[in-house]
Amino acid sequence: MSDTPRPDDADRPAPPVQESAPPVEAPPGEPAIVEPAAEEPAIVEPAAEEPATEEPATVEPAAEEPATEEPAAPPVPGPARRRQRRVAAALIAVLTLLLGFAIAVQVRNTDTGEALAAAREEDLVGILDSLDAREAQLREQIADQRAALRELSDTDSRTAAALENAAERADALAVLNGTVAAEGPGLVMTIRDPQGRVRVADLLDAVQELRGAGAETMQIDGVRVGVSTAVTGEPGALRVDGRPVTAPYEVVVIGSPQDLQTAMSIPGGVVDRVGRQGGSVDVEQRDRVLVDALRPLDEPQYAQPQPGD
Repeated sequence: MSDTPRPDDADRPAPPVQESAPPVEAPPGEPAIVEPAAEEPAIVEPAAEEPATEEPATVEPAAEEPATEEPAAPPVPGPARRRQRRVAAALIAVLTLLLGFAIAVQVRNTDTGEALAAAREEDLVGILDSLDAREAQLREQIADQRAALRELSDTDSRTAAALENAAERADALAVLNGTVAAEGPGLVMTIRDPQGRVRVADLLDAVQELRGAGAETMQIDGVRVGVSTAVTGEPGALRVDGRPVTAPYEVVVIGSPQDLQTAMSIPGGVVDRVGRQGGSVDVEQRDRVLVDALRPLDEPQYAQPQPGD
């Protein structure tokens, strides 16, 4: 028992103890004496574990330093943070859509190009023929649209021309019917009847001779002469459309002054007859005369316009 090493022996150097051979040759009944010498490395191991226990203690404070610096940043208010998140989400969505669109276009172009590259010559000829047919169809549609546009333009032009023509005819009919005033070149004829012998026939002959010479419109003593004008009465008490007229009778006519003057000067005409009855006729040509007497429009009682005209 005196040979058993004490705990103080661990401080001694281990190599001299391990090199001693006698503990190996000990009798079989003394193995317990040799085992304490083998346990000496277990006493040395805690010294080797000291660096392992010290390293985590020195490293952990260094890792905790960033955690202590985070609170230094100013906190973001709640609404602002939510607004930032919404804006970020919207941007991400837009970028995603754009990226998807670009990918789809690229894939489509790639697929089309690859399909055409892999197509046979007969297929390519068929594709070209279909494209040519489609182009011809589109050109035909464009031509049809242009033709329709020209037709509409022509229709508008014809409509405008028809409206202008109708307006001109309406103005001419209004002048002839006496519903509007008129002015132009013509003459003023004055019939004097001092003896009161001018008859209804004399005034009617004067109107007919003036119309035959190209008179467009006229008035007698302020009464407009129209298609249905009637001269009635007795010499010295004549009436035009029921209105009494007195000598001297003034007739204002619009037309060619020379033609009207010639018609009144023919032998045996109104001028000669009035002269033989003791009266006289003065004719004066003018560059501008005004026929401003108006008459109501005569509405036919029986005649009706034909449908379609």
